Amino acid sequence: MALYAMGDLHLSLGADKPMDVFGGPWENYVEKIRLGFSSLHADDVCVLCGDLAWGMTMEQALPDFQFIEALPGKKILLKGNHDYWWNTAAKMQRFFDEHGLRSLEILHNNCLYYNDISLCGTRGWFYELDNQGTHNEKMLAREVGRLEISLKMAGESCEKICFLHYPPLYQGYECPEILRLLQRYGVKECYFGHLHGAAQKRALEGRHYNTEFHLVAADYLDFTPVKICD
Repeated sequence: MALYAMGDLHLSLGADKPMDVFGGPWENYVEKIRLGFSSLHADDVCVLCGDLAWGMTMEQALPDFQFIEALPGKKILLKGNHDYWWNTAAKMQRFFDEHGLRSLEILHNNCLYYNDISLCGTRGWFYELDNQGTHNEKMLAREVGRLEISLKMAGESCEKICFLHYPPLYQGYECPEILRLLQRYGVKECYFGHLHGAAQKRALEGRHYNTEFHLVAADYLDFTPVKICD
């Protein structure tokens, strides 16, 4: 039994947007994901840090969910900026139940557990949203609030690991509102995705503000989930 993480699967089995067109590491990426998961076991848990499927609705993304369901272990789903199919937790859970997707669980406005470790998270916020003129204080406050709800639900005694889609810090950028929460609640490790290609060279990993940061975008990991702990 072990805990893993990986983000940015960008599956397109039900939509016409395969990532293979980008070439390089994305060639034959669906099979690479299948192979990357092959070392996991039924009792393992993998947190998937957003941008999971290109489908615009849950129905269109169903082949992608079924692909994820067939991978070994339990999968915890986090929202990414391209997960347009994302809906309320109740509607997603009902859809999963109706289609026999028993190994999928949602991390959204809640806190989940792996042994005595609290798994907390939300989508997060990133500087490119400001650059695109879409910065909205209400939206930022909503993401910060969701993360704080998750961290509060973990309680004070548990070890906390945070999972985000967007990196909370990057060369030349920080999201102070999220970084303050990580410090306030004593989060020791934070895993994030979103960055691809040349942007990965600007990722800030390692220890910052008493938290260890890790980039887990699928193409960065060669499509193999990274092991966090046993």
